[in-house]
Amino acid sequence: MAKPYRAAVRQDKHLYGIGIGSNRRHVRHGLPQGVVEAAIARLEGDFGLFDASSIVLNRAFGGAGRDFANAAVILESELEPREMLAALKILEYEFGRRPGKRWGPRVLDLDILAWDGGAYHDRHLTVPHPALFDRETALLPLAQIAPHWRVANGPTLAQAADFLRRRKPKA
Repeated sequence: MAKPYRAAVRQDKHLYGIGIGSNRRHVRHGLPQGVVEAAIARLEGDFGLFDASSIVLNRAFGGAGRDFANAAVILESELEPREMLAALKILEYEFGRRPGKRWGPRVLDLDILAWDGGAYHDRHLTVPHPALFDRETALLPLAQIAPHWRVANGPTLAQAADFLRRRKPKA
């Protein structure tokens, strides 16, 4: 079975699933939801954007303080994973993100959740994202737009999302 979306992508390009989050106000883009909308528009301008999920509001975790706005996109690029990470870090910086406390508030957080090249690991980057299958804030938006994508020969994103929902304790 062919990978989802692969037929539409030229052979010299890769597909990436990118997670987007914000929990700080931006002077130009406003509240976190506006930051995520602006980031999606910027990614569409910089890369070939296939699809974007809806934006959802989520409670902060890990001491990040304010609640987050989250979304995911699928884009195509000729960049290899390390180059893509560098491009995303530049975009975060341009939106005003500065190095700081781990799990702290951030104006923009961009993560490579998956790519069509399977598993990738070096000392700076692991793809699929190590927390992809454990975090609703990452998995559910990506599964919304690519439910049949099998990340690194694992279950489809729809199957992984269903499993995550079933194992999450009810409040």
